[in-house]
Amino acid sequence: MAEEVALYRKYRPQTPDEVIGQEHVVRALVGAIREGRLSHAFLFCGPRGTGKTSTARILARMVNCERGPTAEPCGVCEQCVRIRDGSHLDVVEIDAASHGGVDDARELRERAPTAPAMGREKVYIIDEAQRLSREAFDALLKIFEEPPRGVRFVLATTEPHKMPPTIVGRCQRFDFRRVSTDVLSDHLEWVAKQEGLVLAGKVMVMVMKLTQIYFSIVWIMDRGLWIMRHRKKGSGLLRRVEDTLVPPGSRFAA
Repeated sequence: MAEEVALYRKYRPQTPDEVIGQEHVVRALVGAIREGRLSHAFLFCGPRGTGKTSTARILARMVNCERGPTAEPCGVCEQCVRIRDGSHLDVVEIDAASHGGVDDARELRERAPTAPAMGREKVYIIDEAQRLSREAFDALLKIFEEPPRGVRFVLATTEPHKMPPTIVGRCQRFDFRRVSTDVLSDHLEWVAKQEGLVLAGKVMVMVMKLTQIYFSIVWIMDRGLWIMRHRKKGSGLLRRVEDTLVPPGSRFAA
């Protein structure tokens, strides 16, 4: 029996063209790659679920693809596949909420300047960067002042006002915007079509009322599909789906 893959993973954007609602960011990154003027450090700011981490991974593929550096990573070479699967040794994702302490700062300072193990460049993606410790920010600042060749950093944050000005001033900043309801609705319909479904209008309205965060929307669809596949058909399906997906008082409630 084939393993079921969560929809948010199955439809996570893998190329610049697949990123939705952030054309200004994609356009700038693609232009920088083509002109050979890519920064060594980036600050991706914006609300949760707007594609900051996904875009950072795409950037890692752009610089490490075997056809690259390229604005159009192939998606099939060993470099691209390993980045997609999260097994690439040179693409390091750090959750600052749990790995932003003194020891982590020391390790980052020691490892960052070393040569890539398997790719063209090392890419550090630091999520919730505003939660790094003072020691970690000091370590980053020293690296940013004399950036080693073949190393890039992407700092993703939902609270850029909490980032030290000394760090912000050494990064190329991109502000991710909330995706419009129309764009999200169109994309939701596209995902449904790929899964062989047609969404009723009332289902679309219900989902869009619950949340306008892309990954939350796809998660809701995933849960709905699971219910429909594992429960017997009957009356009141929409009500049961809504009650199951969004318990009263949850943060997704309208």
